Amino acid sequence: MTTPTSTPYVQPAPTPKRKLFRPKHGRVLGGVCAGLADYLGWSRGLVRVLSVASILIPGPQVLAYIVLWILMPDEDKALRTA
Repeated sequence: MTTPTSTPYVQPAPTPKRKLFRPKHGRVLGGVCAGLADYLGWSRGLVRVLSVASILIPGPQVLAYIVLWILMPDEDKALRTA
């Protein structure tokens, strides 16, 4: 009969803190979709297609895009304050 051996608990390494910003390169209009895609780890094309498709549904999507455009910092400004 064997006795089960317990392995000690090892805490996972901390993940680096992600920042939400509009990238300098790869923008189409304001860089909001590219910034959201980079932050979420999604494809930029997917986020852009979802954004354009969401405009077909009634709602404040365009207003949300404009607000994010104003509130999300540029890449230079976001990385300078890191």
